[in-house]
Amino acid sequence: MKNGTILKLLVLIIFIWAVMRRNAAPKVPIEPERVAAIMLSWQSLEVISLKKLQTLWAGYGYIYELKARATGGNDRKKAESLSLILKFIAPPQTRLDSADEGHLRKLMSYEVEQYFYDSVAPLLGDETSVAHCVATTRDASEKPGAELLGGVTATIMSDLRPLFPVAGEKRSELNEKQIFAALDWLSGFHSTSRKLVPDTFEEFLLPPLEEAKRRNKNALGKLWLNGGYTYLATRRKEYASLAEDEDSEWSSALTKSTTPGGQSISELVADFLTPRGREYETFIHGDVKSENLFTTASGDKVAFYDFQYVGLGLGTCDLAKLFTCSVPLRLLIDDGRDIPNELSMDEGEKKLLEYYYSKLVSDFKDSRGRTQKYDWDVFVRHWETALVDWLRFQASWGFWGNTEWLEARVRSILKDQQWRDWLQENHGSG
Repeated sequence: MKNGTILKLLVLIIFIWAVMRRNAAPKVPIEPERVAAIMLSWQSLEVISLKKLQTLWAGYGYIYELKARATGGNDRKKAESLSLILKFIAPPQTRLDSADEGHLRKLMSYEVEQYFYDSVAPLLGDETSVAHCVATTRDASEKPGAELLGGVTATIMSDLRPLFPVAGEKRSELNEKQIFAALDWLSGFHSTSRKLVPDTFEEFLLPPLEEAKRRNKNALGKLWLNGGYTYLATRRKEYASLAEDEDSEWSSALTKSTTPGGQSISELVADFLTPRGREYETFIHGDVKSENLFTTASGDKVAFYDFQYVGLGLGTCDLAKLFTCSVPLRLLIDDGRDIPNELSMDEGEKKLLEYYYSKLVSDFKDSRGRTQKYDWDVFVRHWETALVDWLRFQASWGFWGNTEWLEARVRSILKDQQWRDWLQENHGSG
């Protein structure tokens, strides 16, 4: 072989290697500064500054503080700055039809959140404080610069902090005034969003693995069919581990069949809580805790954020997490006594529930304006059922918050034959 031929062959090999290396290299997502500039241009705004505030769970993106101003108008208008938030999602590159349920859950949750801010939040009214959506990549396809935003999910919204300067952050509990303010927000959100629940649920998202099978990769999510991220259909691995855990008292209590060949208590509870168009179902936040809210300086009003898991459900499911993770124990047990092994509803707990319930039912109507009947006794059964379901998740995933109180309450509920009879009669239909 002549030297010239060998040289040409080497050049060809090097060229092919370079092309393969370039194609195999991971694509670097567009910088958030550029994303913010493109999205703000759709609203005749421009970036003044961008500051990273926090990293999202598992490294799926970042939250930025964004300062912006108008690009048109007079000098005075240009001088005014807007306080905004950029939620920038750049997840690991994994196929949407992957079997990784946690990854799918996160990807879909950001789609859900965009839909909520873009299409649901504007319908809630002024009484339910949420961030105002400025722009999202959800409907960017026909807008300038959209071709540069592939692989990025981003939402620009108003900054809640000027009006709600106190962050809940990672406190174990809120104070009494903040708790009642949170109940005001939740009752208002649940009653108002009840009016927005449609008659059919075809466009709601199924559990992640099921959803991935039925959708094409370009589908956009709306809201979860089952709000929250702890429900049994999407936590089967954790449930199986609990069933095998011989050291946990909750293994037998929650995972063993209640009748020969029948369902366990956890399965009956999950079946009952699965949305199916009942008159007391509404939209729930899905992740109610102190870290996901801001309060006014006085603590008399709150604004929730982080709507990744908003969907259909019972309002009591939001309350179960709030009471366990953010309510001071002294507000649940009035006299501050030691928590017994089994605990029925105490006056402190009842006081908080009655406050929420009275606010909820005062304007509880459906999309056609029909008043929804929701008896207190039925509400209490829903509350008890939500507590059992929440304990099932904690027992299989990890305990935190007012866990002694939660376990004592569930022991009492499980021993209540009237509740068990009610559950047997109502699961599957409710």
